[in-house]
Amino acid sequence: QVRLVESGGGLVHTGGSLKLSCSGFGRPFDNYAMAWFRQGPGRDREFVAAVSWNFVTYYSESAKGRFTISRDDNKNTYYLQMNNLNPEDTAVYYCAANSDRVATTELTKDTLYDYWGQGTQVTVSS
Repeated sequence: QVRLVESGGGLVHTGGSLKLSCSGFGRPFDNYAMAWFRQGPGRDREFVAAVSWNFVTYYSESAKGRFTISRDDNKNTYYLQMNNLNPEDTAVYYCAANSDRVATTELTKDTLYDYWGQGTQVTVSS
């Protein structure tokens, strides 16, 4: 069974850091673009960051300069390092995998993604 499993969420204070992990099972994901999305309370799901199969990264405006996405294909594991967190970052964070070779800017579209994890909660207190 192909699945993605997120971990690393939790409760932090404003200004704190967390590192999320996304582990892939059931197939290799080295030819996939990997992304992180999030859904905060009362909000639609939104794009956070993506890394293409060839390691090109793309970030939302809110993530730029604070978050870093990375991939370790040897471990089939993908990461989101989040620094300088604030309460607006509070959300359930989801990782996703997309097999299409599209322009990096297209990776913001959640409809492109083939696989999704179950999500991990991140809560930032003020």
